[in-house]
Amino acid sequence: MSAASPETSENSDLPGVTLVGGGPGAWDLITVRGMNALRSADVILTDHLGPTDQLEKLVEVADKEIIDVSKLPYKRQVSQDKTNELIVAHALAGKRVVRLKGGDPYVFGRGFEELAHCRAAGISCEVVPGVTSAVSVPAAVDIPITQRGMVHSFTVVSGHLPPGHPNSLVDWSALARTGGTLSVIMGVRNVAAITAALIDADLDPQTPAAVIQEGTTEGQRQVRCPLGELAQTMAEHDIQAPAVYVIGEVAGL
Repeated sequence: MSAASPETSENSDLPGVTLVGGGPGAWDLITVRGMNALRSADVILTDHLGPTDQLEKLVEVADKEIIDVSKLPYKRQVSQDKTNELIVAHALAGKRVVRLKGGDPYVFGRGFEELAHCRAAGISCEVVPGVTSAVSVPAAVDIPITQRGMVHSFTVVSGHLPPGHPNSLVDWSALARTGGTLSVIMGVRNVAAITAALIDADLDPQTPAAVIQEGTTEGQRQVRCPLGELAQTMAEHDIQAPAVYVIGEVAGL
């Protein structure tokens, strides 16, 4: 049985697990299905992104067991193995489990890893898509990822690893030549290396760029500048994660 199969084995009578995409940050950008899953949950395992800090606006938190399994950037980390173990243990105990993630579970969210772990344990697992920050955060400051007559493609890319890192699977040289919009998430720390790689691959340093910190929340702020000045501008404005930066003509609209 593949991990993607909706079938389960001996534990099919258990309530199961739901992976919920919580959206980009604002609590009211979660989907209706995601909100309903939270309200019916016994146990909620949360990340530091999405609507975690505003759960009380979505559910009666006193009625739930809330477990923080955050992976804070370059700080405290709950291992993925530990998270998988907690999900399965609570599900096998007969609890209705929700794994609440920021954005969408399948966009750099390790959602499929968790689904596969549940299925391997014979536990049913549903995925509730979420609003990804890669598109919604730029939209919050009036930047469209595509625009008729200007750009008809975009790439969402993780900036967690710098160009040239042995574990990186990103071809930055190829991305510099697509002619489409780049939406970079988890890339604050590596912005200097990323912009340098793109410019070295002949992307014009005057290409419009924008960075949005804490998009869709009360702490939202944005800065726009040419690509060649992005790293310096972010440093001058003390841009911190979570932030999304957009590179392409749409950032100049």
